[in-house]
Amino acid sequence: MSIYVGNLSYQVTEDDLKRVFAEYGKVSSVKVPTDRETGRMRGFAFVEMESSSQEDAAIEALDGAEWMGRDLKVNKARPREERSPSREGWGGGNRGGGRRY
Repeated sequence: MSIYVGNLSYQVTEDDLKRVFAEYGKVSSVKVPTDRETGRMRGFAFVEMESSSQEDAAIEALDGAEWMGRDLKVNKARPREERSPSREGWGGGNRGGGRRY
């Protein structure tokens, strides 16, 4: 299972997160998503720990805690929802798009 960590400072690094979460157990991985266009951190991360009891301890201690000037939002990550392909696409449907002759 993975932990979602939200409302992060844009200056936070993977190493910063590893240090904080290591206080509650062994950190298996840290993923810090970045914006594709700017390369800037998006303000959230995912942390995986060795056991669910370590994850639970970290969530209990860190959810709502102030860190780097922000109140953290820490909880179990939900599985990513599959997006269904849009049937309308660009200019489809009844939105005034489509071909004009």
